[in-house]
Amino acid sequence: AVMIALGIGVLGYHVLGGLDWIDSVLNAAMILGGMGPVNALDNDSAKLFSAGYALFSGLFFIGIAALLVAPFAHRLMHHLHMDDDS
Repeated sequence: AVMIALGIGVLGYHVLGGLDWIDSVLNAAMILGGMGPVNALDNDSAKLFSAGYALFSGLFFIGIAALLVAPFAHRLMHHLHMDDDS
């Protein structure tokens, strides 16, 4: 899943942003890692792609984290006797 998300970012930065492949990989990886873009983008379509990709990346990983943490949180609630009727 991470490689697919990275691939989407690399293609977007390369095609829409006009960056070379290495800069595209760097920008996509930095956005996915939550650090932010490295290169400034010149055109509006590249800026819109970057904004959408940043939102997608953040929401994607928040969703994955929620899916991973939910079973442990559920079990902890049972362990602490946090039932619906109390």
